[in-house]
Amino acid sequence: MKMTTEEAFVKVLQLHGIEHAFGIIGSAFMPISDIFPEAGISFWDCAHEGSGGMMADGFTRASGKVCMMIAQNGPGITNFVTAVKTAYWNHTPLLLVTPQAANKTIGQGGFQEVEQMKLFEDMVCYQEEVRDASRMAEVLNRVILNAKRMSAPAQINVPRDFFTQVIDIDLPRIVEFERPSGGAVALAEAAELLSKAKFPVILNGAGVVLAGAIPASMALAERLDAPVCVGYQHNDAFPGSHPLFAGPLGYNGNKAGMELILRADVVLALGTRLNPFSTLPGYGLDYWPKEAAIIQVDINPARIGLTKKVAVGIVGDAKQVAEALLARLADTAGDAGRADRKALIGQTKSTWAQQLSSMDHEQDDPGTSWNERARAAKPDWMSPRMAWRAITNALPKEAIISSDIGNNCAIGNAYPTFEAGRKYLAPGLFGPCGYGLPSVIGAKIACPDTPVVGFSGDGAFGIAVTELTALGRPEWPAITQVVFRNYQWGAEKRNSTLWYDDNFVGTELSEQVSYAGIARACGLQGVVARTMDELEQALRQAIIDQKAGKTTLIEALINQELGEPFRRDAMKKPVRVAGISKADMRPQ
Repeated sequence: MKMTTEEAFVKVLQLHGIEHAFGIIGSAFMPISDIFPEAGISFWDCAHEGSGGMMADGFTRASGKVCMMIAQNGPGITNFVTAVKTAYWNHTPLLLVTPQAANKTIGQGGFQEVEQMKLFEDMVCYQEEVRDASRMAEVLNRVILNAKRMSAPAQINVPRDFFTQVIDIDLPRIVEFERPSGGAVALAEAAELLSKAKFPVILNGAGVVLAGAIPASMALAERLDAPVCVGYQHNDAFPGSHPLFAGPLGYNGNKAGMELILRADVVLALGTRLNPFSTLPGYGLDYWPKEAAIIQVDINPARIGLTKKVAVGIVGDAKQVAEALLARLADTAGDAGRADRKALIGQTKSTWAQQLSSMDHEQDDPGTSWNERARAAKPDWMSPRMAWRAITNALPKEAIISSDIGNNCAIGNAYPTFEAGRKYLAPGLFGPCGYGLPSVIGAKIACPDTPVVGFSGDGAFGIAVTELTALGRPEWPAITQVVFRNYQWGAEKRNSTLWYDDNFVGTELSEQVSYAGIARACGLQGVVARTMDELEQALRQAIIDQKAGKTTLIEALINQELGEPFRRDAMKKPVRVAGISKADMRPQ
């Protein structure tokens, strides 16, 4: 069949049902963007490609549908780097389209030229460059299939002079693979361990959400009466209202879950790579069970046993493995200590819920006093925990929320719970600032009838604030964004209080900036909340207004208290040896 290369490209997108693209328009891909409208493809022209990539991440994580990132070759594409690596560690299947400088001038250091394949080789699961115009459809199809199969971004690099050519090709076929369900021997060994366990615990990771395995893990947990913890930033991997839910492990997580998993003799790590950040000590408790038998289930065999010693490794889809294990359990599985275990789960959860509801303020480490001083400086201002309690009261159960990296967002890790998967969009283990706003925009595009709320600290929000200019356009959806305003880079300031004697280098932000004012200047609603009641009422009203098509930014004024540092394990107090003096500075 004769067609142009851009027609071939777009027809493959249609074969895969890719209806949304995020980026900024550029001449290098105008041949395909020109036919987006007639193909049924929406192009979301964001304010910055970095944010556009995070919108794509939010879109796919909320919907499960693959979308596309695309921009001008060179500087447009380099702006995608942080977003692509973020999506990689979020296990998000995305199509990264990188138009390249023309073949005629590649290597001459021409306009907007950069090595785009080398740039992303550590950030995508698969990459391929189109070598001949006639292979446009074939290569694109393979790239998309690999993104789906490996649940990660995949890259197609296209020299821009390969567009607007006429080719004679057959469109490729889509060949889907069955996902592995685990080996028979490994499943039998794991089922035997679980059947004999006196205190089994299930740990759900992102793979449970991606595989649609929450019902299967619930059935398994109920059969065993096993508490279910979730990995760091995967609060939506098990229903929060379920009596067996024990909350997130890791940084600022759920203390009840930590105390329960510490008792485990068998842990089923379902759909998780057991990343170190999800198992670091919390609340002074080194909770990872040293003697427990660990059963690790992951679709990627390279991840099994990488961070923790495992007794059984199962390569497979989380849903299929959970169902297979349930079918193989002995009739007496879970009976040992069942009544006592159920009672302990309920008691431990209740104790923690009471502790969490009474935690108003952050504690100072011995020898430091920043939090005490912060409270004294603004005695009438909300603390971060007060703000999170107000937010929790106002959030609709069905809402999708996003979070950013930063101290105030991190303090909230233990608060939100969900009744379904694909509801909690956190920046993940790459940890980029500026994720909260764009990811929740992508989620709203994917799920227009679901309320969405983004959360950011004021430092991180400053990186994504330009997207307010995009949201002001009529075709963009209405969202709600909460900005915790305390005029500081809190995570790094906490490091400075603990290890650098309050030497605050680069941690302070301008008190003259009003993010609510910027929102209003962009034609959006900007609200300032100073108390818990004001914040709760503002968020409730913003959700109502969102349904009516109005975007609201809520600037929540909070004091400068600082929670736990991100990396106690990676920091230590410095020492002076040779010494540094201003007198040694030589003029240039």
